[in-house]
This record gives sequence, structure tokens and C-alpha cells, in this order.
Amino acid sequence: MIFRKTGGFYKVNTDRRKRKSQEAIKKALVELITVKKFDQITIQDISDKADVGRRTFYLHYMDKFDLLDQLIEEQMQEMRQLCDSSEKDADYKEMGLLWFQYFENHSLFFSAMLTNKGSSFFRSRLLEFFLQELKSTDVQNPEKPHPKTANPDEVDIQFLGAAIVGIVEWWFEQGKPFPPAVMAQRVGSLLERNLEMT
Repeated sequence: MIFRKTGGFYKVNTDRRKRKSQEAIKKALVELITVKKFDQITIQDISDKADVGRRTFYLHYMDKFDLLDQLIEEQMQEMRQLCDSSEKDADYKEMGLLWFQYFENHSLFFSAMLTNKGSSFFRSRLLEFFLQELKSTDVQNPEKPHPKTANPDEVDIQFLGAAIVGIVEWWFEQGKPFPPAVMAQRVGSLLERNLEMT
């Protein structure tokens, strides 16, 4: 089929084809991570799975690490936007429900990333996300300590951030034994108990 360049028609089709290729490549990587360790996955594996040439892969990504980094960043950005669009006075249970519903809607990605075949790099990015969320929603003394002064609340936030990552990982490893609403209720209660007492 020949596309005319008038009215931006050719550009629209080029952009659509580019997005389609990128989506196929990202999906291929996630599916491969469910069966192979990331270190063992090659560009050829990804290209074959996505049904694109290696040249097409390199048009969009420098290497598989760049692909993984962009894929993770997209998910983190979507989660941040979801949290930012929530009610300003949302409590921990409501935030937890947003998180777990998002995880369920993107099960393939999170399951792949959080199994032993996934990437430790992803765990650190997920932890960073939760730490930012806990810091932004934590009700603390408005008089912030000087940046060089140790803040004991930071210990609680670090502990709870790591705990949430561990709970999410457990949830996927166990085949999501409880629905998002139950997980949100339990995690929200734990956060309220531990953070609102400080």
C-alpha cells in the first residue's frame, strides 16, 4: 500500500507502525522474562519473539538494558500519574487499592519482574516508587529537620517501603491469593498503624 504524504497521512502511519513495533518488542521481553533469566535473553530472542528484525530493534533501543529501563520507567510513570490523580486526602487503604488494582491490571509485567527470573534493578525502582509515595503521604511534623540532620521517621519509611515490595512479590509468587481490595485493606491498616503513630 502506498501512503500519500499530503495532510500528514504518511507521518500518522509511520508513527503508528513505530508504536506497534515498540509494543511488540516490549511485550516480547516481558514474555521472555517469564521463562528465562534476563541475563540469558538475547536481542535475537527478543526480535524473534516480537517478529521484527534486529535492525528494527536497534531503531528503537540501544540494547536490551535500554529496553528494560524504558519499560520499567513507563510503568513507574503510569503509577505516579495514577497516584497524583487520586484524591488529595486519600488514606493508605485507598492508595493501596490503587496500587493493587494497577498490579492486577498489569499482572504479566509485574509477575515477570518480581519472580526469580526478573531483575533486581526492577525491585530497587519499585522500592524507590514506594518510598516517594510514603514520604509524600506521610503525616509528619511540618517542621522538617535540616537535610543533614538524621530523621528517625526515615527508618520507618525505609522499613515499610521494603515491606510493601516484599508483600507485592509474595502476592505474585502465591498466584494472587487475595483480591486487590483485601490486600489494600491489610497493607493500608499496617501503614496506618506504623506511620500515623510517629
